[in-house]
Amino acid sequence: MKHILWLLRWIVKITIFFTLFAFALNNQEVTTVHFFFGNYWLAPMVLVVLGAFSIGVVVGVLGMAPWWWKHRHAQRGAASSPADTGPTASATPPVYADGI
Repeated sequence: MKHILWLLRWIVKITIFFTLFAFALNNQEVTTVHFFFGNYWLAPMVLVVLGAFSIGVVVGVLGMAPWWWKHRHAQRGAASSPADTGPTASATPPVYADGI
């Protein structure tokens, strides 16, 4: 069963690679990307698409980094701190804002 799944993964990877390779071969026309102040960039279409994809990945990773960082530290803190059990955990009563 593991061999079949391994083979299926490689077939999917090869299919994705050749699909992207065919996309790159079919989109070699030069395109113009216009920036601000009259600046522009002439490049093959595949480089423009690859650049946009790469920028999207970087923005996605940077957007998720704070969540990953907080989640990682929360897991480390929970694993290293002892469990709050026993009578000392609730020895002090809660203090409310209205003083009751």
